Amino acid sequence: MSDRVAIIGIGFTSLRPSTPHLSFKELMFEAAQKAYLDAGVQPSEIDSFVTCAEDLNEGLSIFDEYTPDQLGAVQKPMHTLTQDGLHGIADALMLIRSGIAELVIVEAHSKASNIETPAWLADYALDPIYNRPLGFNPHAIAGLEMNVFLHESGLRAEHCAQVAAKNRSNALRNPIAAYALAVTPTYVESSPCVSYPLREAEIAEKADGCAVVVLASDKRAERTRSRPVWVRGVGFANDSATLESRDWARAEYVRIAAKMAYRQASIENPRDIRLFEIDDTYAYKELQHLIALGVYSDGTEAARSVEAGETRSDSSVPVNVSGGALGMGLPLEASGLYRVVEVVLQLRGQAGARQLPDVRLGLAQSWRGVPTTSGAVVIMGSD
Repeated sequence: MSDRVAIIGIGFTSLRPSTPHLSFKELMFEAAQKAYLDAGVQPSEIDSFVTCAEDLNEGLSIFDEYTPDQLGAVQKPMHTLTQDGLHGIADALMLIRSGIAELVIVEAHSKASNIETPAWLADYALDPIYNRPLGFNPHAIAGLEMNVFLHESGLRAEHCAQVAAKNRSNALRNPIAAYALAVTPTYVESSPCVSYPLREAEIAEKADGCAVVVLASDKRAERTRSRPVWVRGVGFANDSATLESRDWARAEYVRIAAKMAYRQASIENPRDIRLFEIDDTYAYKELQHLIALGVYSDGTEAARSVEAGETRSDSSVPVNVSGGALGMGLPLEASGLYRVVEVVLQLRGQAGARQLPDVRLGLAQSWRGVPTTSGAVVIMGSD
């Protein structure tokens, strides 16, 4: 068995609002080939494969029946997680630490542009008796949660606007981002109100893309030609599935997941982490998740940080240097893996124009989106 697990290869496509000229299989093939080249491995060497996909979004059941060819997984162990890509990282970690496998591939992708009625599909995640008849759409639920969060935390709508402006502007330095835009908080606050107090410019727009990550045991990682990035800790959790019984002000799923990951990584102070790539499906979620991660103790501290520009890429607590989902786009189940990709690039010193100095520890965090309370945290280090 291997106690230490490394990421030895990453492959990814650019995120785009729509890719009518490419199927999900072609996106997957491109990302997989890049990942194998990066890791210096052949598909025949890989012991197990994990694909992260939601059947409702795919329009297909038993999705791993449609993935072996393009990943080189024919007649190899392969299974599907109906979860975000960070849950796939946790799955791979358990496969390797248990001694079942030495090399594991995690794949997640998005063909969101193919989904004509995403809000209608999200209804299937709601309680069919008490919630579904209300006719909510995802943004309406997010608006309600944002309102409660702001009221309970003391944060204000202008703080959320600053987050949106920061992330969209950060994406200007990311060549694979789909929605990079130099905007001001005033622009965000003047955008149409979708569901009070949530505004249009504070909502991440869907994107197509694919990311593939190669994980290896410590012994196998010694033979790689790439620079390994070590998985220091992983956590995942779900809060209540029903709207009426969940905590609307706090992201409990992130707090629990982070506690697990911090314990594994022997981290007592989250501020020891140099880089945070966290879920910002909605701008307020970045602030809610930072509090749940323990980066800030409460809304007052978070507000002061935002006002001081502390979470900018050139400041003390860089958050979503990649542009996050607001700037890069929201690639469904692949969102978490794109957060992992950014952390790996930063730890390797390969992030180009957005490279941070002296990054040795980074955190990626995901959320599966409305109406779920499902999230995961992965902590990575360069040594």
